Amino acid sequence: MPAPPFLVDITCLNISRRHMPTDLEQELKQTRPFKSPHEEAFVGLQRTAALLEHAIETLLKPSGVTATQYNVLRILRGAGEQGLCRSEVGQRMVRRVPDVTRLLDRLEETGLIARTRGGEDRRYVSTTITPKGLETLAAIDEVIPPFLEQHMGALDAEQLQSLTSLLSILRRAHA
Repeated sequence: MPAPPFLVDITCLNISRRHMPTDLEQELKQTRPFKSPHEEAFVGLQRTAALLEHAIETLLKPSGVTATQYNVLRILRGAGEQGLCRSEVGQRMVRRVPDVTRLLDRLEETGLIARTRGGEDRRYVSTTITPKGLETLAAIDEVIPPFLEQHMGALDAEQLQSLTSLLSILRRAHA
């Protein structure tokens, strides 16, 4: 019995499956697909971090501090009156920098931090935030919540928690 005329033998059709570009591929104007989901996730993470870093640098520019300097000021505010030594500041930074001493030099020159030698151990230098540094942070603290809402507000609370958990997994894998 012959097959009904409306059925098509798909084995003889040459259907080309074209790659549908992802959002990231379109944004980067890529002409070839990513080699793996790992590569796409990695590039997506880098691209997003770069966009957010540019946004925070733009926000902080009027205050006269960079994102890295802002990070140091927050660390020192959290340390309290006893302050921290150079290596402790370096260990707590969000982004590691090769020359913490030079970073602290610049902040000291602007009067945002102060460094004092230890009493008995003259090798120990304690770094503390100054009143001017606290004032600078207070001004920045005013603009951070709306900034975070604007730049992270595309995600709801559950998505933010998921993102935080996923990023934590990646950091633990590289610790």
